[in-house]
Amino acid sequence: MTDPIADFITRIRNASAVGKDIVAISYSRIKEEIANLLVTEGYIKMVTKKGKKINKTLELTLAYDEFGPRVKGVERVSKLSKRIYKGMRDIRPVKQGHGISVLTTSKGIMTDAQARKQKVGGELLFQIW
Repeated sequence: MTDPIADFITRIRNASAVGKDIVAISYSRIKEEIANLLVTEGYIKMVTKKGKKINKTLELTLAYDEFGPRVKGVERVSKLSKRIYKGMRDIRPVKQGHGISVLTTSKGIMTDAQARKQKVGGELLFQIW
């Protein structure tokens, strides 16, 4: 696997599309931070870290509402072959405010709204709606 973040968001998108409740993903610190951010935004219900040392995994419980899965779509923006960086003024809302962009900044991983509020820019990882 060359792009772990693309694998992470693809697993979430595919599991929500077929109606799965729980997704298991290999552990890394950045994936855990992104998952915790998605919990606070309501796209994931709960994150559980399982296993010890090298065999750690993250179990993500996906969120659903009366209309279906909360995750309707995900798009990877910055790739390994082409990194996309945005300044504070260049960060735009996703789907007229119905989605979020996830950025990695000098102050950590945050959403587009948090980055605009703290007046920082960074690498635009992906958009989720």
